[in-house]
Amino acid sequence: MSGEGGVANRRSPAAPLPASLKIASMFSLASSYFELTKPRVVALLVFTAVIGMFLAAPGIPPWRALVFGTLGIWLASGSAAALNHLIDQRIDKLMVRTEHRPLPAGDLTPRQVLVFALAIGAVSMAILYFLVNPITALLTFAGLIGYAVIYTAYLKRATPQNIVIGGLAGAIPPLLGWAAVTGMRGERDWAYALLLVLIIFAWTPPHFWSLAIFRREDYRRACIPMLPVAYDVQYTRWHVLFYTVLLMLVSVLPYLAGMSGMFYLGGALVLGIAYLWYALRLMNPPDELFAMRAFGYSLVYLMALFAFLLIDHWLAAAIAPGDYLLQRIG
Repeated sequence: MSGEGGVANRRSPAAPLPASLKIASMFSLASSYFELTKPRVVALLVFTAVIGMFLAAPGIPPWRALVFGTLGIWLASGSAAALNHLIDQRIDKLMVRTEHRPLPAGDLTPRQVLVFALAIGAVSMAILYFLVNPITALLTFAGLIGYAVIYTAYLKRATPQNIVIGGLAGAIPPLLGWAAVTGMRGERDWAYALLLVLIIFAWTPPHFWSLAIFRREDYRRACIPMLPVAYDVQYTRWHVLFYTVLLMLVSVLPYLAGMSGMFYLGGALVLGIAYLWYALRLMNPPDELFAMRAFGYSLVYLMALFAFLLIDHWLAAAIAPGDYLLQRIG
């Protein structure tokens, strides 16, 4: 009996362990699902969408568009990211950068990922259609299909210009934010919102090709024809430089179109000159890691550029509110 009591005593401290393991497993599962949404990438997309909302309104956007528009766009972006994980699961296993994602690591099954992606995608469409407006839902659905199907399933494997053509889907969030607030009914809504899309469209190639230069062996193993794989690194560097110059030119269009003022123009020029320095230095980099430093600056550039747009917008409204409102209405 003493032996049995000893066994019982030895087991009793471990009794709570299954519950603890269950909780830990639930957190791990939730973390895997959250990782499917590519939270850092989606955060940048949603940031540009929210800036689009604020630029479309004279002051604070209507709370309904701001809250439900942001939620719907975030869920749709997460759905597209999850579908990207599902479609790319084979090549993700071959790449160092992606081999720890939930599907290659075995944390989730393809069925789980598909159900999750479709579920949050359906919820996002319902939110945007019924609580925001139909045009936002339609444009968001087009962006989701463009990224998850046209780019991921086809263009990524079909052409070295994949990121240029497919970049349009990733550039659409400011348009979605603008549409959430205005319904695209104003005279200048499409012109102004598409200028924001054009900025991100021009930004995407030099941003992504810097990463591709550093990760070119990953793409080579996965047989993905990214520019430094299909051609060579120097060829890609020239393209980064060309698109950086193009981006600088595109970034001043909001000022030339009367959408923004001198504050934005000054910020855009300073940010653009710094980006040009990175692109020129990348032509003869000091080390292999410089491509990642250029990639890191590209993220700072986009966030700062959109922040300058918003600050300039608020300054214009504060300095001449009457003229500003008339301009927006007209």
